[in-house]
Amino acid sequence: MTNDFNNGLNSEKLRSILRSLAAEKKVKQWDLGASCSKDHFVQVDKGEAKQLKASQRSSITIRVWNNDGLVGTTSTSDLSKGGIEKAFVGAFQASQFGNPNDIPDFSPLAKSELPKLSKKLYSFKGIKKLLELLRTAEYELLNKHHAIQNIPYNGLAESEFQRIYLNSEGASRNIKSTHANLYLYARAEENNNKPRSSGAIRIANGIDELDINGCIEEAAKRTIDHLNYRPIDTGKYLVCFTPEAFIELIGAFSNMFNARAVIDGVSLSTKESLGTKISVEELSIYDDSIHPSNVNACSFDGEGTPTKKLCLINKGILENFVHSESTAKQFGVSPTGHAGMGSKVSVGIDWLVISGDTVNPSKSKFNHKEYKDKFILIEGLNALHAGVKGSQGSFSLPFNGWIVDQGQRISIEAATVAGDIREVLNNIIHIEKEQQVTHQGISPHVWVDRLSITGEE
Repeated sequence: MTNDFNNGLNSEKLRSILRSLAAEKKVKQWDLGASCSKDHFVQVDKGEAKQLKASQRSSITIRVWNNDGLVGTTSTSDLSKGGIEKAFVGAFQASQFGNPNDIPDFSPLAKSELPKLSKKLYSFKGIKKLLELLRTAEYELLNKHHAIQNIPYNGLAESEFQRIYLNSEGASRNIKSTHANLYLYARAEENNNKPRSSGAIRIANGIDELDINGCIEEAAKRTIDHLNYRPIDTGKYLVCFTPEAFIELIGAFSNMFNARAVIDGVSLSTKESLGTKISVEELSIYDDSIHPSNVNACSFDGEGTPTKKLCLINKGILENFVHSESTAKQFGVSPTGHAGMGSKVSVGIDWLVISGDTVNPSKSKFNHKEYKDKFILIEGLNALHAGVKGSQGSFSLPFNGWIVDQGQRISIEAATVAGDIREVLNNIIHIEKEQQVTHQGISPHVWVDRLSITGEE
């Protein structure tokens, strides 16, 4: 069997091999998740190639249930018949040590109809073309302003991806997709001032769709806007989160929607939290992995369950958790299409869509483009891996942003924003009407009152 992406993974060949192995080992129940990808990636440094990389990856995860109902799991990157056989035998042997208290099963929706996705597949441009495009982008960004000295972090990539799910009951899922992404992170410095940095990201289904000029313009504007900066006094402030920043904050506390985290006791939520008010009633949050703007959309999860739009918060009320087959069974609900595959099935959100339902006209004055009084505009959050205590709800995060007063923006030299996500959700005073698409999801600008900000001393 080949793992050449142009030919792709062959579902029927995989099924034939596994059926033969199952008959030989007298295994009645098995499933498989497989993926392969091909990637081109380039980086530059002042016109010179810094990194040129082409890679091809493949992996298979096999689960086998023995006659006692216990499960064993094995993963391999060897897609040959011999490699698959070793993985199958390994999973069968591992099943003897399976956890009797946590036995997953096939998703009851693994053979249900899948959502229709409009995913156009693009041909590779090749490393030479990527290098040419990135060199041009770097050159144009460097010439946007005299203070922009270099673009220390940059990258342009294209990839092809295929994903398969099969099981012994006849489930068969197969999807192919292509992706492209560009990031440009500029560094600017003027005499007697500290260096300032910012950047932008663009993603698309292919290089031909990629908004390279928009990425250059946004990276330049963000960087230049931060050249005029000043310190900020420590205190409580009226804060407006940009769509990107608010999605980052909600994503950092996604365990509140995660059924596996609830069961394991590491979530802000409990089983009893469903149906309770956790935010202002104007706020609604969906996980919509099949949204047309989600370049990474997939029609099924790691267990073959169809993906769909799922309401997490409905007008302030916690309405749903995201589930795998195992967690859904414990809650007495259906899987939601958010599972991975492994020795312990992971669960996670995909693509957040945040919206507001503001009925009070007096709040319309809170518009980040028109508001006249002083407020803080947070553009992006940093150090999310270190500054968030997900199971406690607290956060303390450095951020990029501005002091905005009478419509004039002055960049903040250095500061951190701190608080508790539950208080943030309940202290939202306005959600703007206009939603913006980011590379992580969709959100409007969100206003929160009396957030603690600590300036650099």
